[in-house]
This record gives sequence, structure tokens and C-alpha cells, in this order.
Amino acid sequence: MNEKRVTTRGRPAKPLPNPDLIIKAVVLFLQMFVPETLAKRIVSVVLIAIGISNARITEATGLSERSLWRLRKTLNSGNIDDIFVVGRGSGRPGNAKGFEKEIIEELEKNNYHTRQQIADMILEKFGITMSVSAVGKLLKKRELDG
Repeated sequence: MNEKRVTTRGRPAKPLPNPDLIIKAVVLFLQMFVPETLAKRIVSVVLIAIGISNARITEATGLSERSLWRLRKTLNSGNIDDIFVVGRGSGRPGNAKGFEKEIIEELEKNNYHTRQQIADMILEKFGITMSVSAVGKLLKKRELDG
């Protein structure tokens, strides 16, 4: 076939009126089958493959810039299986991580009636500020442990 004819054939495609809306619809569709994070990663991989900038992908999918850099690094390394692994976030360790046993021992020695009293005792004796909900989680953990 004639090269010139191939490049000039047809009319140029019209740009989509709102590509972000389509991207969000695709993410919502994928969420029916996979977790939200994985759905966003799949869409991001496609957008990376067609050459969209990180800022634009972040705006469209909601993934952070850091997540996109890690995703690009994973794609470049060839570990495609790692893209489909969704683990729990590492987070930061709790304030009372090293003091849990001591706090529980103190609770067993004294008579505390409310979570707020326990939170105040922890602040007074250990210098750790704990929210009332964190105290509740600690108490629940204590009940589960025995």
C-alpha cells in the first residue's frame, strides 16, 4: 500500500469531551470484581502505557504520585505479578506498643470505670496520650487475649 495514502486516510479523531468521567466509570466497573486499589492500579497501568503524565493520572484515578512512581518502577522491573498484590498498609505502630502489658497490669490493680479514666491514667503514669477509642481497642484486645 502507498505510505502517503496510509498516513492521510481518514479524519482525525475528536478528543473525548470528559475523559476523567470515563476513567472513573471504568474504575467503578472494575471495583465490582476487584478491590478499589487494584482497580485504580489497573487503570493507571493502561494510562501509563499510553503515555499520560503522572499528574494527570493522579487527578483521574486518585492514586498518589508516590504510588504511581512505585507502579512505574514495578512495570520497568518486569514484576507484573506484584501489581496485582494488595496488602495491608504498614501504618505506624501504636503509641502504647511497648507498654501494653504494663497498662493492662495497672488496669487489673485499680478500679477504673470509664475509658476516659483509663486514658487519663495512661497519660499520668506513662506519658502517652491515648484517645478514648484507642483505649477501647486496647480493652477489646485484652478481652480477646484472656
